[in-house]
Amino acid sequence: MIDLSKSKTRWGWQSQIARGLWTFVAEPLVRWLPKSCSFIRIFFLRVFGARIGKNCLVMPGVKVLMPWNLELDEFVAIGHSVDLYNFALIRIRRMSVVSQRCYLCTGSHDYSDQAMPLTFKPISIGSECWVAAEAFIAPGVTIADGVVVGARAVVTRSINTPWSVWAGHPAKLIKARQMKDVHDT
Repeated sequence: MIDLSKSKTRWGWQSQIARGLWTFVAEPLVRWLPKSCSFIRIFFLRVFGARIGKNCLVMPGVKVLMPWNLELDEFVAIGHSVDLYNFALIRIRRMSVVSQRCYLCTGSHDYSDQAMPLTFKPISIGSECWVAAEAFIAPGVTIADGVVVGARAVVTRSINTPWSVWAGHPAKLIKARQMKDVHDT
């Protein structure tokens, strides 16, 4: 039988205080600022421990559970209303885009344990990737460089094929990602 009364995730007092300050004070102040105020959102994310490179964009409505578990390399764009449910590290490498309303989820529950304890695994998105609108990325997923994840795709396993296009539920390989030569006009 399931007994959720025995499901206890122990967080240190420092983590609890930081989460409280972020969740109830800082994030509500900056989440809804206009696009032009991305630098203010990024400033507050950095104050709370996020590691964010130069020239990043964090759009309005983005939810971050634990800023100290967020790492964005330079020139990363996070679209409107993306949910970064990051009990574990979410790392997004340079020149990548996570489009509007995507859900990057590092947390789940061990359904084989009667207490269903919280489990979490990191997510890593390579450089020059595009995670299209409303895609879901599951705990523990790594996405290779140059990958495109189609709109509303569900990625439950790592994508190790660089420069490829994946879509569907669950996500499946569609084709290789071919880049146009900018000199071919």
